Amino acid sequence: MPPLVSIVVPAYNNADYLAETLDSVFAQTYRSLEVIVADHSSTDQTWQVMERYADDPRVTLLRTEAGGGALRNWNRVSLAATGTYLKLVCGDDLIAPESVERQVDALESHPGAVLAASTRDLIDASGRRFVRGRGLAGLRGRVGGAEAIRRSVRRGTNIFGEPGCVLMRRETLERVGWWDSRFPYLIDQATYSRVLLDGDFVAVDASLAAFRVSSSQWSVRLVREQAQQTIDYNAWLADEHSDVISRNDQRIGDVRARMMARTRQLAYAYLGRRMSNPSADARADAS
Repeated sequence: MPPLVSIVVPAYNNADYLAETLDSVFAQTYRSLEVIVADHSSTDQTWQVMERYADDPRVTLLRTEAGGGALRNWNRVSLAATGTYLKLVCGDDLIAPESVERQVDALESHPGAVLAASTRDLIDASGRRFVRGRGLAGLRGRVGGAEAIRRSVRRGTNIFGEPGCVLMRRETLERVGWWDSRFPYLIDQATYSRVLLDGDFVAVDASLAAFRVSSSQWSVRLVREQAQQTIDYNAWLADEHSDVISRNDQRIGDVRARMMARTRQLAYAYLGRRMSNPSADARADAS
């Protein structure tokens, strides 16, 4: 029997995109799936969208009470999972049809590996791609977990991508205490690091997910807060795991985190112009 994979979807006010997200989940070529979706007290029609899938025997629909930030709902769906492997897909992102199959193959081929990730595309609110194949920082195949963490720190950014890019062993996530929100903007990256302290990483050289960048991410203040939390995260790793992250790694990562913040500001400014003039952008894409 193939290993059961749990795809868990924490949803919050995702009515506009959730059906597209779930359709991408159910389009997987890998069939041994359970799908758990939890609505975090949304104020839009998220629950009504979820109910369209209630008759599918693979689906479990949950409600999560308000409060607790992303951590509450991410842990809600993850704690309900029973699969050997777990993939969390946010309620407005997409995964490619072969995503689970290729990542399961990667982990099954390397029994000592605990987490696999792929590159991803970035899409705007209308679903148009504006960056392709982002992530992994040149990593390919099986890599020691400590080396993968070090590469991410030195790049000053989350090279593993958003949760939809990642498949991990559920028992390892449970062993490290589930999702880690001590750095709220790095809930995914900080959790990956704790998981990777327990085993190896496998980089899958294919773009198998799409992350939707929304207008709420254009704030200069938010970008600066993300950079500061990255710097704080680097310090935590250097303090707690000096055998993995040296002070020199920390210094390089801090400088690059600030550089990445500036790059994001420019990218979001471009995206804002793109969304305000979609017809001109469509003509550019077609040329």
